[in-house]
This record gives sequence, structure tokens and C-alpha cells, in this order.
Amino acid sequence: MENQTNVDELSYREASTELEHIIRNLESGDMELEASLKSYTRGVELLRSLRGRLADAEQKVSVLMADIDGNDVLQPADAASTEDKPSFL
Repeated sequence: MENQTNVDELSYREASTELEHIIRNLESGDMELEASLKSYTRGVELLRSLRGRLADAEQKVSVLMADIDGNDVLQPADAASTEDKPSFL
């Protein structure tokens, strides 16, 4: 647990992977109390960071999707093509 990277310096994927690892370790019940508390604290930090990032992303999408009157409009997306050539060719 020592020399951990600052939560804000982790990518979303790195943070979520570390959180999953912490959850597995805590659920195993094999950790000492002190280590469990440190892991739990780190997990809370990671969870708060991940939730904040998701909220920021949701806000950005909402702003991008707002119509002219400022109302949010849900725009259904088409499934990505699985063809090897670009669709514009």
C-alpha cells in the first residue's frame, strides 16, 4: 500500500482496476485490520474519483447534446460498423 500513485494521476481504467483489486482483497477476509482499513480508505478515494469523473463526462455529454432551447436531447447512436473499410468510401 505504500508509495501509491495519487488517485488523480491514475487513468480511469487504472483506478477502476485498483478498486476491483481492493474489493476482492477485502472480501477475502484474509487481511489484517490495519491493512483492511488502509485498503478501505484507498478504495473510498478511488470510488469518489471514479464517480467524479463519470459525473464530469455525463455533464460534458449533456452539454454537447443540448438542443437550441437548452433542453437535453437523447440522440440514439447507430451501432459501429464491423467492416474493414470506412463507411464513407
